[in-house]
Amino acid sequence: MFHAKAYAATSPTSPLAATTIPRRDPTPRDVQIEILYCGICHSDLHTVRDEWSSLASTVYPCVPGHEIVGRVTRVGAEVTRFTAGDLVGVGCMVDSDRTCPECRAGLEQFCAGQTLTYGAPDRHLGGVTYGGYSGSVVVDEHFVLRVPERLDPAAAAPLLCAGITTWSPLRHWGVGPGKKVGVVGLGGLGHMGVKFARALGAHVVVFTTSPGKREDALRLGAHEVVLSRDANALRKHAGSFDFILDAVAAEHDLNAYVNLLRRDGNLTLVGAPEKPLPVAAFGLLLGRRSISGSPIGGIAETQEMLDFCGEHGITADVEVIPMQKVNEAYERMLRSDVKYRFSIDMASLQAG
Repeated sequence: MFHAKAYAATSPTSPLAATTIPRRDPTPRDVQIEILYCGICHSDLHTVRDEWSSLASTVYPCVPGHEIVGRVTRVGAEVTRFTAGDLVGVGCMVDSDRTCPECRAGLEQFCAGQTLTYGAPDRHLGGVTYGGYSGSVVVDEHFVLRVPERLDPAAAAPLLCAGITTWSPLRHWGVGPGKKVGVVGLGGLGHMGVKFARALGAHVVVFTTSPGKREDALRLGAHEVVLSRDANALRKHAGSFDFILDAVAAEHDLNAYVNLLRRDGNLTLVGAPEKPLPVAAFGLLLGRRSISGSPIGGIAETQEMLDFCGEHGITADVEVIPMQKVNEAYERMLRSDVKYRFSIDMASLQAG
């Protein structure tokens, strides 16, 4: 075992602060990684502040971070896919049971025995796992991903959560040339959805409540921008969408978007509003439309996404910050004061 510098919260109301955490020495199948950048996900804030206690109470100290990019520094004797110096990533999972039907299908994100990157029982050291707001991490080779060298590592970090969260449903529902795709909400998730849908060859329409986001939506790849509070503008698109990606985490009217779907069209939720959203049955019945949800993707699908990003030069739009500004970043994130993700430069950990 060795110790790494990190930032942790010790209670729901305490700020993240400097500390040290234990990391295991690599086992034969492990990869040790020096973390270069870690993206900030909205779920980090929810977990740190124990706002998802109805699902699972946060165990403190909590070291968040599951959008990790770094360099391999050491590998176990049985590791075959990575060597020292490789640019790699780690997302939301660091282990699973490997034997269930979901794992055998390459859908580890649905494994009931998965180990999350932070806040899950640590099978090696006891306690809970610690995430990427730290100087290094040790992860089983199966859950380490190769990051294309041509990508900016700071901007690639959010691909490990925001990227795969939007990529997975787009691929599952067959988004590609000839498809009309809507993206609801232009934030950390939505901006990645726009980039991917455009690169996959779809006609992309962004729905936003903010007129000021029109120019940015077009820059990111949207063909059209619709103000979601404009009922007339919505009606012009009625019954025309093959797929709509809903990235809004606040209360909003799903029925307005269901009515935009063509026959057999799908609306997938990747945002997670706190309260249930009512849906009118007839909107689904009259057109065999469907609503679904989607979390992250499996390991193979995440690697597919990273390779696609390497081929097309796709990364997140990020603001790089030092670790010491993470608490300020959390407050700004609550105000939507970032375009569109924060990425922490872990070199700043050396400053204390």
